[in-house]
Amino acid sequence: MTDASVTTNGTPESGAAASFPPTNLGAFLQVCAGDWMSLRSRFLLGSDQDARAQAPLSGEPHPQAGEPPIEADDNSWHASERAELTMGLLAANGDGHGGLTMQVKGETAVQQAYFHADGRFGSHLDPDAGPTGTWTLWPDGSLDLVIELGDRQLRERIWFTKPNLRLRSTVEQLAGGSPGRASFSSEIRRVPRPPAPTPGSQSPRSPN
Repeated sequence: MTDASVTTNGTPESGAAASFPPTNLGAFLQVCAGDWMSLRSRFLLGSDQDARAQAPLSGEPHPQAGEPPIEADDNSWHASERAELTMGLLAANGDGHGGLTMQVKGETAVQQAYFHADGRFGSHLDPDAGPTGTWTLWPDGSLDLVIELGDRQLRERIWFTKPNLRLRSTVEQLAGGSPGRASFSSEIRRVPRPPAPTPGSQSPRSPN
């Protein structure tokens, strides 16, 4: 990753990210930054075979190596996979809100999303440079993302129950209003272990 606008992978305990639940998009993005262990369950809600064969839903981790996709000609209507994610902050520019990068451990691809002041988001700093979706941050601290993909629509909701526990649900709606695919992810933040005490060091005594 060579994007000079990427800042540090913070944790909720540092700086403004300590605000919880997040009350604005900047605080929400700060809480997202860090390393995560993700468990995702995928479901096929409709009978559209093309939806079964497509890539993973936008914005979500790809299956781990060796994890089979959901095939159109078997009896599987759901699958689960684990992944380790690293999310970093993208610096704000102009009247935008900055954004996030996401990389799955073991993969070279880096996804990025910039959140613009007019309610759009996309992979480019310039909202007019490529496809975009729309974002809404609700008063309860949850973030809704909507992406239009031709005759399909993806709706993703992201929320935190704790600063180190994030939940995501995504539903794909097909032409005509029928559901296609859905997924639910539970993600736990990886928190660094405290440094081991050095030989000969003593634990601080409690005040009398």
